[in-house]
Amino acid sequence: MTIKPLFDRIVIKEVESATKTSSGLVLPDSAQEKPQMAKVLAVGPGGMIDGKEVVMQIKVGDTVLYNKYAGNDFKLDGEEVTILKQSDVLAIVEK
Repeated sequence: MTIKPLFDRIVIKEVESATKTSSGLVLPDSAQEKPQMAKVLAVGPGGMIDGKEVVMQIKVGDTVLYNKYAGNDFKLDGEEVTILKQSDVLAIVEK
């Protein structure tokens, strides 16, 4: 399935979080925090939003850091994805 976000929205998929501590202890799912780093899967076109021109700064394939409680989670083709606004992204991670 292909998803095309509207306006200033982006679709992201969370990067896997660590399941072990640095000392080797295995963390159960309930003790793991929701990751705040994700890969961008799709980007909306931007445009006029609330009377202001929004230019998209994020592109498909970027790795981003985003607000902890941002966006809405969905299941598409059996995968968990999040759709959020570009303004909820805090930074683009460059490697």
